[in-house]
Amino acid sequence: MRRQFSRGASQCLVVSASLLILVMVSAMADDAATVGTTTSDAPPRLLCVSLDSDFIDSVWARVGERKCLTCHNAEGDAADSAFILSDATRDRDSLAENRAAFLRMAVSQEEGQSRLLLKVLGGLDHGGGEVLAPNSTEYRILEEFVSRATASPDEAIDPAELAMAESDFFDGVQSATPERLLRRVSLSLVARLPTENELAAVREHGISAMDGILDQMLTEDAFYFRLKEGFNDVFLTLGYDGNGEDVLAYNHFETTRLWYQDFPLDVPAEEQERAHWHLADVYRDAIQREPMELIEYIVRNERPFTEIVTADYIMVSPYSARGYGVFEEMQDQFADPDDPFEYHPVRLDALVSRDGVAQESATGKYPHAGLLSMFHYLRRYPTTETNRNRLRARMYYQHFLGIDVMALAPRVSDAAAITAEYEIPTMQAADCVVCHRSVDPVAGLFQDFNEEGHLGPRGDGWYADMFGPGFEGDDLPPDDRWRSLQWLGERTAADPRFATAMVEHVYYILIGRRVLKAPEDINDPLFTARRRAYIGQRRLIEDVADQFVAANFNLKMAFKALISSDFYQVDGLLTAVDDPCRQAELDDVGLVRLLTPEQLERKIEALFGWRWGKLDDQESKLAILYGGIDSQSVTERNTDPSGAMGAIQRIMANEVACENVPRDFMRDPAERILFPNIEPTVVPGDADAERAIREAIVHLHRHILCRTHAVDDPEVERTYQLFAGILSDAQAAEGIDPYGSYFCERIDEQRIEDSSYTLRAWRGVVTYLLRQHDFLYE
Repeated sequence: MRRQFSRGASQCLVVSASLLILVMVSAMADDAATVGTTTSDAPPRLLCVSLDSDFIDSVWARVGERKCLTCHNAEGDAADSAFILSDATRDRDSLAENRAAFLRMAVSQEEGQSRLLLKVLGGLDHGGGEVLAPNSTEYRILEEFVSRATASPDEAIDPAELAMAESDFFDGVQSATPERLLRRVSLSLVARLPTENELAAVREHGISAMDGILDQMLTEDAFYFRLKEGFNDVFLTLGYDGNGEDVLAYNHFETTRLWYQDFPLDVPAEEQERAHWHLADVYRDAIQREPMELIEYIVRNERPFTEIVTADYIMVSPYSARGYGVFEEMQDQFADPDDPFEYHPVRLDALVSRDGVAQESATGKYPHAGLLSMFHYLRRYPTTETNRNRLRARMYYQHFLGIDVMALAPRVSDAAAITAEYEIPTMQAADCVVCHRSVDPVAGLFQDFNEEGHLGPRGDGWYADMFGPGFEGDDLPPDDRWRSLQWLGERTAADPRFATAMVEHVYYILIGRRVLKAPEDINDPLFTARRRAYIGQRRLIEDVADQFVAANFNLKMAFKALISSDFYQVDGLLTAVDDPCRQAELDDVGLVRLLTPEQLERKIEALFGWRWGKLDDQESKLAILYGGIDSQSVTERNTDPSGAMGAIQRIMANEVACENVPRDFMRDPAERILFPNIEPTVVPGDADAERAIREAIVHLHRHILCRTHAVDDPEVERTYQLFAGILSDAQAAEGIDPYGSYFCERIDEQRIEDSSYTLRAWRGVVTYLLRQHDFLYE
């Protein structure tokens, strides 16, 4: 993350010397009569504001960016005015230009008063009306700016100072070593430990070797599994309502959608019913996977990721192809026609209803538009007669442009009054129009699809009391009416917000947290620090989005660019940070997240050779208790540990250690994972034995926690004392069974002799390590 403020910015100031707000409040009150306001209340304390960044941290951050930029930009409602601003999160050189624009407005006067102050109060026929209340914090900030601008109108910002100040955001932050970074990436993306060749490469060439290693990792099947899992967290298409084949309408797929019911199976008669139920389950699974298979196909073949909204095809397997009625024409493409999960692209013909009515199509084909026109996506986000596809439009903006339209809507204080005043509030009331003029046109583009996501245009045509179908001010041309979602997809792919939104999705998959939102409370003492964190992250996202576009929307480039960033590679702080401003800046930096249930299972498999099996069992509810999702009723992963999650962690640690410690000792030493250099007969007693035990502990720390310690490290000593303490307790007790636990120390139903109690002591050590933060978190 890079700072976008000037030198000295890490200081926390109770009163900014440049603002002088508290000092000048009485003088501002005296001047209030000339600008039509009073300032009886002192503004809040402004922490984290540097001596040199008054415009950036107060005027621009608290007023200009939040209140003025929306309209006063080159494409906004005030584009014809002389007061034009630029988004500083995208254009780093625009701050000086924005400040100059504010200075011109501040010193320009009308009847002895600043035009800037008159405009924000709604004067001078301001098209935006009253933007600020006379007694607001924002207004007092502008008053102070006008006062100083009048005294020093030629003061300017040096862009070189800004750029120089941005470069030190990661001062005091420790980056992961190449080996730790490699392990982090390999476990996250491909669910395995690094290979010896990969380790040798980073040891020899350092971080520069990661580029080539990532190129190879991003071709592995495990990566595509992780990719689909991550994007389902975003789109949630696995959670659509009903059985898998319910996405296929009776009206268009009546004779094919239930093909499995009469499919001949070579099994005994008494097993036919069970076999057909199993066939149905597999078929439903195959068809539900199709949206995420589209994503895999695009990324695996390094096609432009814009195809998630423009692809003129869908992905089908031998099983789902039968449901669509296209198996016969496709069967030669399948390497194994009996593999339910081998997917290939296909273009469907225009649909024909049961009564013979054909879908309108100038090409004779179904107008595919990637996810936008897939029945799965449309069914996952249904509509009603009153909603009128507005949910679909809202999710479109959120998924593909990164815009939360609900956050843009003002809170209407008296909906009943607005309804009474306007005949069509959504088209006439300003508080409603602000959202509906964007949402309703997009909703109209989905008009051919009914409540269940099937093709089913309304008999009476689309609603006249809504803004007509279109996108961002462009009306849908009549000739494109039959392909409205393709028309939308083409404009989406060309919209710069699309690339940004896709990078945000990749960020979420890698980091496990949504991107930061701009801080809203300008009275928050840490507002400036939080905003710097937000700006730093936004610039990373925008930089990667530019690289993504330059790479012809190859999504692998977004993964590689984010992994190579300082944000991803953070591995802690060099020294403790007591400054609350600095703490707020760094609060969302780095990769510290609780592993998801699926990731935890894969990590256990990577380290021990097989999974625990309790968190990826479809019949088990432990995955949901451990923060997982079902893509339907539970759609957000819980990343804050609960009491139940802590209990699951304890159970997991006990059972994984129970199963793997004796099993590992039963292997040949050359094949062991956990204990390659020690035997269970080794107990403390002499210097050589104690050193061997400590070296075994060092290996376990490195293998399970990726922590490399010397044999005399305090953490190794702590673990050694645990091992020795378990043995000591056993030796002090009477009647200890010379054989291990019935549930743990046994192989093939044969209990293993453990008269020295070392198997149980090592099990205690492994249990301890499995409950450490470094194992449970990424």
